[in-house]
Amino acid sequence: MNEIDVFELKKILDSSKKHLLIDVREDFERKEFNIGGTWIPMNEIPQKIDEIPKTNCDVIIYCRSGKRSANVIQYLESFGYKNLYNLKGGVISWKNEF
Repeated sequence: MNEIDVFELKKILDSSKKHLLIDVREDFERKEFNIGGTWIPMNEIPQKIDEIPKTNCDVIIYCRSGKRSANVIQYLESFGYKNLYNLKGGVISWKNEF
């Protein structure tokens, strides 16, 4: 599984590099703090899989700590996705650095 850290994500967000950032946390978590991106709760991924591109951009998935997003990535990889990146440490790491 591909992972990026918060510093790599910050560079991507500050650049014009094409990407899709997906938050897989629950609504109450997102309301407390978020770093942006498209919100698709983990349990809705199967129904919204068509909204996640397999090509043309990197897809960075994040959650609170990186565990749920890793599970989502494993699920999506079973459908042939190869452009996925897990945010190592999730929102916890982001909050600690920025």
